[in-house]
Amino acid sequence: MLNSSLAKPLMALPMEDFLKRLASDAPTPGGGSVSAYAGAMAGALVAMVGTLTQGKQMPEGDEFDGMEILIEQGHAIAQTLSEAVDRDSQAFDAVMAAFKLPKGTDEEKAIRSQAIQDATKGAAEVPLEVAQECLAAAELALVALSQGNSNCASDAGVAGILAVAGLEGAILNVAINLGSIKDQDWVAAKRAECEQLLERRRELRTTLHGLLTEKIPALEGLLK
Repeated sequence: MLNSSLAKPLMALPMEDFLKRLASDAPTPGGGSVSAYAGAMAGALVAMVGTLTQGKQMPEGDEFDGMEILIEQGHAIAQTLSEAVDRDSQAFDAVMAAFKLPKGTDEEKAIRSQAIQDATKGAAEVPLEVAQECLAAAELALVALSQGNSNCASDAGVAGILAVAGLEGAILNVAINLGSIKDQDWVAAKRAECEQLLERRRELRTTLHGLLTEKIPALEGLLK
């Protein structure tokens, strides 16, 4: 995470530097930021498929339709999740900062305890938002795969796979924070949201694999 206003945002780092930082002993970026990054790449790939399809003709002679929306929404998801790469790291840093608050008196202990709980809720909220955006990216990837240029089928497929991976990774980061939150009503509500996202993810994965096998016949029997 980058606390200093002078520090470069994670998404502004060259890929090589991002990977070096990811592999270091620094607590951030971590799995939450990587999940957001995966979703951002999925959104960008969807936009790419839309761009490469726009204006092209289908075998029947008609033009592909609706690509403008695919491009626009793909770019929007990529932007939102790019920002979430840093937001996730910042949320984790806020938890660490809360743990460093003084605890010498009962009042300080109470303030510190509340700050930890508030920050941990924030650390769960960000990846939950990431999971929701990744779901949207996966939905778009299915549209790109089913309606986009067949030459881009593998690109649309990668977008779908990345989006699903980002969703699953984000849910992991929600869950690990829920275990530290005392407000059980709040926890139950967030768990319910996670369950809904994961249920839709299962449906999407099945549809994705079916479409990929249809669009890329050589995959028959490989995706299980």
